[in-house]
Amino acid sequence: MRFFGLFLLFGLLTMGGTLPLQAQVRLSSTNTKARNLFEKAVSQAKSRDFAKAIETLDQLNQKFPSLGEPFLVKGSLQKALGDNRGAFESYRAGLQLLPFSPARSLDYFTLGELALSYGEYAVAADNYNNYLKTAAKGQRNIPKAQRQLQNCEFAKAAISKPVGVAPQRMPEPLNTFRFQYFPSLTADNRFLLFTGRTTAQSDEDLYLSQQNPDGTMGPPTSISATINTELNEGAGTISGDGKTLVFASCDRPGSMGNCDLYISRRTGNAWSKPRNLGRAVNSANWDSQPALSADGRTLYFTSDRRGGQGLEDIYVTALQPDGTWSPARNLGAPVNTAGKDMAPFIHASGSTLYYVTDGLVGMGGLDIYKCTIENGKWSEPMNLGYPLNTHENEASLYIASDNVRGFCSRTRPAEAGVMERDRAVDLFSFEVPKEVRSREASTYTQGRVYDATTKKPLQADVQLYDLVTNQLVQYVTSDPVNGDYTVVLNEGRQYAMYASANGYLLKSLSFDYTNQHTFDPLTLDMYLEPVKTGRTMVLNNLFFETNEYKLKPTSRTELDRLIQFMRQYKDVQVQIAGHTDDVGAEADNEKLSLNRAKSVYSYLVANGIPASRLRYKGYGENKPLVANDSESNRQQNRRIEFEIL
Repeated sequence: MRFFGLFLLFGLLTMGGTLPLQAQVRLSSTNTKARNLFEKAVSQAKSRDFAKAIETLDQLNQKFPSLGEPFLVKGSLQKALGDNRGAFESYRAGLQLLPFSPARSLDYFTLGELALSYGEYAVAADNYNNYLKTAAKGQRNIPKAQRQLQNCEFAKAAISKPVGVAPQRMPEPLNTFRFQYFPSLTADNRFLLFTGRTTAQSDEDLYLSQQNPDGTMGPPTSISATINTELNEGAGTISGDGKTLVFASCDRPGSMGNCDLYISRRTGNAWSKPRNLGRAVNSANWDSQPALSADGRTLYFTSDRRGGQGLEDIYVTALQPDGTWSPARNLGAPVNTAGKDMAPFIHASGSTLYYVTDGLVGMGGLDIYKCTIENGKWSEPMNLGYPLNTHENEASLYIASDNVRGFCSRTRPAEAGVMERDRAVDLFSFEVPKEVRSREASTYTQGRVYDATTKKPLQADVQLYDLVTNQLVQYVTSDPVNGDYTVVLNEGRQYAMYASANGYLLKSLSFDYTNQHTFDPLTLDMYLEPVKTGRTMVLNNLFFETNEYKLKPTSRTELDRLIQFMRQYKDVQVQIAGHTDDVGAEADNEKLSLNRAKSVYSYLVANGIPASRLRYKGYGENKPLVANDSESNRQQNRRIEFEIL
């Protein structure tokens, strides 16, 4: 079976992939007893009885501790058995006893690799240098040794200047499995999704932990019997509203390759039957480690398909208006490298991508990097530094929407007698240092959508637009059972949000975080009025200068939505009504409100809406929504309304 987490793969990569070369090692001693023991060990190794061979070599080391060759042979056997810690100690002891020699070239390289895997950077650097001094010209490991020397230098500098504090293991009731990894959160931090396995050989499943009122996490439970089966379900990602789940699964009936990505959607408390994302996303190769955007409409993932830049690359696909996913696209440089580029995570803000790679200079293995996107282009990756990155192979990272708390997985320290692939993996959390944060912090608004007449929950499209760029930045659907929705908002932005459903008027809301000192989550229920005579909707995203009636450019999002509405409901006739507060002369206010309503009318007519369907009127200060006794109330009274005639 193939697992979707990094940890089993890491373990296999660290085990020796070839037979030990003990037969090529000659003992420097002429002592008969020593030579007999050595030949016995060699014979046992040739018979693949590595454990007996190691016992014999231990006897030899005890009786003749000054001999270096037995340590090297034992190290090669330990490496083949997956005992890398023992192999490191044996190679180091053996090479310390033996004189510097070109004949030891590959041993120097092996010790360098082992030392680097345990964060012994000084030992690693010495042995990589010895390898480069002794390696024959053109030897295939020369470029790697040169890169590893760069890693040693980077690591020593990073450790001397730590970024933040080390992640802390999350307390019970989490970390009750032998392996848990790939954490993912909903935007409100209420639900933590992760992959869990009880043993190295057991199948993966997906689990949810719900946040308690005191901020601690509750006991993990299986996400759903519809999702978790006797097959492997792992490396999951959940959208910001907790309604869309994408996960990887291998060798399922009808799969495209050995591991594919599947999607499930939640309605009420029930998850739909998982559906393969199809050939536009999945390939004949390994596709896994998905990461959804906050609205669940953009998906990043890892694949080793043909045509990539390295061993594994990061790809992206987007949900189209017709409900299909676009053909997966390789992110390309500078994100992807010639090495392993894996485990992407896109922050809720959509502005920052985190992932792990060994294709860039770092701490020696897979390190976590981040890139930011600007005008469709990714920045050069930035290493997150120590202690988030260590000598270990790092796994996926998750940063909460507010940039305050982060989550990751870490392999427990090596245990005596435990092979690399069996080392337990736990969930960790940490306070996010400034250097690690996403470029933009996010908050959210959530609530329910109701029919204003029946007060019953309503399935509606909830869309968020950036008013400066007039771009749709999020698109979610409220739950048809309970009407709930969640939308992520970024600091420093000005938004228009719309809730719409067939047969109902638009609900127009405005959020301006360009000069906000507070950036807290909002709870906001929305009631949609049916399209009936006499019903009105307030247009909250039409903007004018003070005492002016010319529409500001940021009004175009709202105006375009009004055009869409009028084209959808071709028989509807409306009155555009202007209103002001009570500041100033009543006659001036009436004139201003009339001219503002006329500006909207003129825009609609200029864009193809028949004038016969439109009227406009100015009411001035005569129809306030609330008392004009505060600036916030006066702001509510300064408005344009759409009334169905």
